[in-house]
Amino acid sequence: MNAAPVLAGYTVAVGFVAPQLMLRSSWPYRAPALAAAVWHALAVSFSIGAALFAYNLAMPTEHLHVGLVGLLHSCGLDVGAGRPDPDTADRLAVGVPAAVGIALAAGFVFHVVRARRARTRHREALDLVGRHSTRLCATVLPYDIPAAYCLPGRHPRIVISDATVRQLTPDQLGAVLAHEQAHIAGRHHLVLAAVETFHSVFRRLPLARHAREQTALLLEMIADDRALRRHSDEVLATAMYEMAATRAPKGAFAAGGHTVLIRVKRVLGPRKAPHPALWGCVAAVAMAIPLLPLLVACPPALG
Repeated sequence: MNAAPVLAGYTVAVGFVAPQLMLRSSWPYRAPALAAAVWHALAVSFSIGAALFAYNLAMPTEHLHVGLVGLLHSCGLDVGAGRPDPDTADRLAVGVPAAVGIALAAGFVFHVVRARRARTRHREALDLVGRHSTRLCATVLPYDIPAAYCLPGRHPRIVISDATVRQLTPDQLGAVLAHEQAHIAGRHHLVLAAVETFHSVFRRLPLARHAREQTALLLEMIADDRALRRHSDEVLATAMYEMAATRAPKGAFAAGGHTVLIRVKRVLGPRKAPHPALWGCVAAVAMAIPLLPLLVACPPALG
């Protein structure tokens, strides 16, 4: 039996239904790192499902294993006798999934390189107008509005304004610096590049749009939680309020921004950790989701 109809239903469910279930759930903001992993797992699962759907649609009479033999043969690998001769359907079955994979890989490289170039140009400008503070391990800019952001990557840098140093208390300033350091240590720029790539390939897909928006917010919450390890709720919340007007340059992460209100409510409100059983179940689902399209397209033989 051809798996194309089942894969079509699966990709529709992952691309359209799953995002709504995630948005209506209350647990993601309580476990932002796990929620970000689930969004990425859904994106990976949709990509694999879409590629396998195209494959099965082009080869309605072939099982996945036979098609893979044809794929290896078309790549010049000797896989033994009985391999099918490539025809138009074979090439289409191989070409469409390959195009999806190439588009995603090339898009990721493009986003990473473009952001790296933007950060490099910004670092060069910072070297001209900013001064390095050894005490703060940050670059201080002559700017009259509280601002703080980080430039991640190979040569990470935290940037703050003069107004930030003047107006924030030492504890508030420490919370802001800890927040930015969390972005750098977690390599959050690569996580964002991945969802940006998925969005650029599947631009009109609800999963792509919501995964990009929610991942950006969840990464800020992850950095907030890192800062809360050493600083109180009130200190971090007041620091975020002071930094609300901050806008980060391209390729950077800012302590403020348009998500501040959501994050302040979360920091000051009750933050009940998910039950370990729920955490374990969601983690298991996140690991299993990318494998489901493969099980649908290539079910294990029984007997």
